[in-house]
Amino acid sequence: MWPNPRIPYQMSSDRPRLEPLHGKPLMINPVVAIEYWPFDRPMPRGILPAPHGRSSEPPDVANYSWVEYGMRCGLPRLFDVLERRGIKASAWMNAQCADVYPSAAQRAAEQGWDFVGHSWFQRSLKEVENEEAEIRRSLTRLQQLTGKRVRGWFGAGGGETVNTPEVLKRCGVEFTHDWLLDDLPCWMSTAEGPLLCLPYTWEINDVPMWAVQGQSSAELLVRLEATLAVLERELDHNPRVLSIGLHPHIAGVPHRVYYVEKALDLLMSRSDTIFVTSGDIADWFVDADKTGLADLEAALKEQPGSG
Repeated sequence: MWPNPRIPYQMSSDRPRLEPLHGKPLMINPVVAIEYWPFDRPMPRGILPAPHGRSSEPPDVANYSWVEYGMRCGLPRLFDVLERRGIKASAWMNAQCADVYPSAAQRAAEQGWDFVGHSWFQRSLKEVENEEAEIRRSLTRLQQLTGKRVRGWFGAGGGETVNTPEVLKRCGVEFTHDWLLDDLPCWMSTAEGPLLCLPYTWEINDVPMWAVQGQSSAELLVRLEATLAVLERELDHNPRVLSIGLHPHIAGVPHRVYYVEKALDLLMSRSDTIFVTSGDIADWFVDADKTGLADLEAALKEQPGSG
């Protein structure tokens, strides 16, 4: 019996060695979440609690404006920071942004960012009446925007139902970032066939660090330096993927962009790093992995009731 219903347990130290991408074992995936929080709905998250102890029913102007500031001012800063360094981000975008924030969506497409499906607007799939329709609608709109098939998915808030992996597979999605359980990609079992899980982290991510935990702006650099000190000891055994999750309304404010730049420059100064997008990680792993699918199939046969 697996403790995880979809992915066989394996310690990272037991994983077979994978050849690094272009000889660079530390893969850095900058993720920019581009989201639409509708004005007439409860906000998914707030920077300010409701006054007088009452719930914030729409319109929640204070928290809506927090996010809208990110789309107006924070996102242009992130575009500039990454473009000046020649870095392409993974754009995890609510597909409706193509219509409500068309200039932002178009700029991300023009800069060659790698689009990953991120729901229609910022609403968990658990709240959607028909999740397959929601996923297909989102993927179709992003393909219309970019002219390219969208290969990956990260649900709004990381939300899934018990059927989401099967639905993603039916919709032609090749990989998901929803399952944040390893520093390397791994294969997931679904009733529709194997699905690739790519790394993501809540630890070097602006939402938990700054919006939830209320850490100082410099915390990004503190965590990154400590993370690098540990990961570099592991790179002789296997490559590592390090994502940096950025939301325009959180990381895009001036006092935090300052540290985002310092973090990127630190990573760029290293000889063992390579900047990648989600699609790059998937392509590398599928090519480098020699045993993962076979191991998954063997584990499935050993499951009780497998026949």
